[in-house]
Amino acid sequence: MAAAAPTYAIDAGDVRRDHEAVLDVWHGNLGEDARMRAKYDWFYLRCPYGEPLLRLLRFGTDAPPVGAAAAGPRRMVDGDRLIEAGVLVDLAVRAEHRSLGPALMLQSALAAAGAERFALLYGFPNPKAAPVFKRVGYEQLGELVRHARVLRHAGYAQRRLPRLLAVPVGAILDCLDAMKAWWRRRGDARLRWHWRDSSDERFDALWTRSPHQRAVASIRDSRFTRWRFDDNPLARTRFLIVEDAHGQLRAWFACQADVGLLHVRDFWSEDGDTGMTRAHIDQLLLAARHSRHAAVSVEYFGCAQAFAGWTACGFLERSRRPLFGRWSADDTTRTGRLHLTSADEDE
Repeated sequence: MAAAAPTYAIDAGDVRRDHEAVLDVWHGNLGEDARMRAKYDWFYLRCPYGEPLLRLLRFGTDAPPVGAAAAGPRRMVDGDRLIEAGVLVDLAVRAEHRSLGPALMLQSALAAAGAERFALLYGFPNPKAAPVFKRVGYEQLGELVRHARVLRHAGYAQRRLPRLLAVPVGAILDCLDAMKAWWRRRGDARLRWHWRDSSDERFDALWTRSPHQRAVASIRDSRFTRWRFDDNPLARTRFLIVEDAHGQLRAWFACQADVGLLHVRDFWSEDGDTGMTRAHIDQLLLAARHSRHAAVSVEYFGCAQAFAGWTACGFLERSRRPLFGRWSADDTTRTGRLHLTSADEDE
C-alpha cells in the first residue's frame, strides 16, 4: 500500500522544550539569528507573567515544525479588575509552506487557545500578515499613531531651502521655539528632570496613586519596566524622571535614542490614564533639547483627550499602523478605552 501523503497538524508548543525547534523555524524568516536567540531568552523564558502561549505547525506526524506563532502574556487592568492579555508575536512559516492555508491553520489554533487563556488578544501585523488575521476573525480595533515634535529645524528647512539659508533659518526657528517653550513653562509648578539608566522603584508608588479607571492598560510598575526595558537585550532604554521641588516623582518616560531622534517607547505620570499634562511633556522636550536631539517621537493608541497634552506641545501625526484584536467576551466598549504604547508590543 502507498504511504499516506503528509498533512498539516498543530501542536501545543512548550517554550523550553521547543526552544531550538522554534529558533530553527525563525532562521531566515524573522531576523538575524543572534538577535532572535537573545529575544527568545528574554521574551519567552524570562517573562514575569508566565510563559507565552506557543503553537507549532508540522507537516507530517512527528516531523520537525515548519511554522510557529505565539502570544506573550501581559498583565492589564480594566477599572478595578485585573485581566490577562496576549500580544500576538512571531508568526513564521518556512518558505516552502508559506501559503494562506498553513498560516491560517496556525493562527486559528493560536486564537482558539488564546481565547481560553486571555481576555484580550491583540497584535500589530505587517501588511502581508493582515489578511490572515482577518480570516481568523480578528477585527481592526484601530491604529497605533506615531506623532513627532521637531526640535532642531535646520534639517527640515533644507527640504525647502538651499543649505546656506537652511542653517541660519533653522537656528532662528530653534531659538524662537525654545523661547516659546520657556514662556509656556513660566507659570508651571517647579519641576526638574534627570536621566536614569534603569527603572526606578518609585514607579510602583506612582502607579498606585495615579488614576487608572478609564482605560484598559498594562500595569506600569517597576516589575513591568524592569522586564520590558532593563532586561531587554534588543535596545538600550533610558528613563527620563520628572520630579517636583521636593523630589517626589511626577512622571517618567522610557526613551530610546537613534541618530539624533529620541523615541518615547512608554510613559506614565501622576495623571494616569486621564492623559499626560503639558507641563510634564515640556520637561521631556527640555531634556531632549539639552541632549541635542533633532526630534522626539511617540506612538499611542487611545482617546484623543488623553493625548491632548502631547498635541498642546506641538506633536503632529506622522504615520499609522493597524491594531488587530479580539476580546474573549462580547464587549466592544472596552476597545475605545485601550491605552497602548510601543511598550505594549514585543520589542
